[in-house]
Amino acid sequence: MAELVLPRPVSQPTEGPLDATFWDLVEADFRRLIANHPVYATYLGIHDDDGLLDDATRDAVIQEIADARKFEREVESIDPSGLSESVRLERELALHNVRRELFNSEVHRVWERRSTAMDGVGDALFGIFARDYAPLAERLESLTSRMEAIPVALEQSKTRATAPQVRLWQELEIDSGGQMPFLFDEIKAAGKGVLDERAQARLDKAVETAKASIGAYVETIKASMGSTVESWALGSDAYDQLVGLRAFDGLDASQILEIGHRQLALNKAARVEDARRIDPSVDESVVVDRVKSHHPATFEEALAAYKDAMTRARAHIIEHDIATVPAGEQISVIPTPEYLRTVIPFAAYFEPPKFDKHPSGIYIVTPSVGDDPNAMREHYYGGISNTSVHEAYPGHHLQLSAATRHPSLVRLLTDAPEFVEGWGMYSEQMMREQGFDDGPEFLLAMHTDAIWRACRIILDVRMHRGELSVDEATAFLIEHTGFEHANAQAEVFRYTYTPTYQLSYLLGKVLLLQLRADEQRRLGDRFRIKDFHDALLRNGSLPISFHRRLLAAEAANGVGGLGADRAAGR
Repeated sequence: MAELVLPRPVSQPTEGPLDATFWDLVEADFRRLIANHPVYATYLGIHDDDGLLDDATRDAVIQEIADARKFEREVESIDPSGLSESVRLERELALHNVRRELFNSEVHRVWERRSTAMDGVGDALFGIFARDYAPLAERLESLTSRMEAIPVALEQSKTRATAPQVRLWQELEIDSGGQMPFLFDEIKAAGKGVLDERAQARLDKAVETAKASIGAYVETIKASMGSTVESWALGSDAYDQLVGLRAFDGLDASQILEIGHRQLALNKAARVEDARRIDPSVDESVVVDRVKSHHPATFEEALAAYKDAMTRARAHIIEHDIATVPAGEQISVIPTPEYLRTVIPFAAYFEPPKFDKHPSGIYIVTPSVGDDPNAMREHYYGGISNTSVHEAYPGHHLQLSAATRHPSLVRLLTDAPEFVEGWGMYSEQMMREQGFDDGPEFLLAMHTDAIWRACRIILDVRMHRGELSVDEATAFLIEHTGFEHANAQAEVFRYTYTPTYQLSYLLGKVLLLQLRADEQRRLGDRFRIKDFHDALLRNGSLPISFHRRLLAAEAANGVGGLGADRAAGR
């Protein structure tokens, strides 16, 4: 790792005597992180250990907690008065990050109560297989090595289960184990005609060994289901603690729940109005069905429509001076790999790896789940436009392409889905405000998606307070969204182990709209939408409360102040 050159931001407005001490500490911890987690290193575009898997043992997790505690103490020991103004904020953000990490490890403890080996295997392989950072033969060699390590990793993962396992979560792991061979077969097929005979034989053997080990692992989980427990809810006290750690602009759980109910009512009313604008002579449900029936004939045509919507949205951003598009950004649009289609039933985005030489985003779209004959109804034209705005321009791809260019390692490691997912949802509304695909059929698609995200807020809070069971939450989602039972249940299953993540989408949009309104009031005639967007984009994927502080600091120091996207040239 010694040859890896790490970026370091320039101190603003002038360097403090302890700035270098802080950054030395951050960089040492980052090097420890990527050395201990080769899968995460691959995700970041650091490919020294692409043939290795993480240590999946309980002891490794315990050591990770100890390392996080040590880092927290060391950051706390740095006197803020010895830091420049910009690095004081980075110090606070570093403490925010490590305290979130410690909550997940020490309080929530999903790692101890849920078998997650399949997630680890999938993440380890997909990042290498899907990205063309190196010749395919070279990447297949790394994939072979990682698959050869799977049997040991599965045995290691079993050492974590010292607490009672949650039944529902174990059932999800069993299902994931059943899907993983699809990925193995895709990798195996990719070697044909690329690898020489010896390398292909090694790959084939690794695939078969990995399949057998996963089969045995799944059988072990099935055999232990009699000792599982039903309880998965975080509980009111711990949930309140987590909400506080998320730094949601001072909101507590009850206020967030109130926002969810209010947004559900507002978006339902807005969709009724959209339907009336399309055809006032029929019921809303008839109009919704008609809009969803307006779709391409085949998935190939749908994929072309996604690309077209994405391209048009990018051009609209530039033509209407809405935001700066980073030079050299790249994105590809591909069908969702088969093994991921049951967990990504619509679409998703994978951000450009920061350290890759030619970073590119990946926008995946799912043709269907289980060969559903009605799948094309989810690829209706209104939805295609809305999804492409959310996932690509100016949504996730534009935002994350800009964020990865910031030199702060602290910001790189920050987990703030209320900004990332909130920005995606904010983009949907903002682009309609700016005249892109702003007809009633597109607004109807936008409000339909917002109804679903409002339900997420309500369910996130109420489920983890212990007020709703899985069945009750599923019934609620079906009632308000019209989802099929299987889709609604799959959604709710995910909510059980990701408290405060699902509410981040629409809550983030609400917070961003409030931040924009506050900036408009503060700046008056000097407010420019592009300046507002560019400030958010260049400052990275931060909690919105930190963005608020950075905007105030930039106003005091001039544009390009504490959030300036400059490296120290080390």
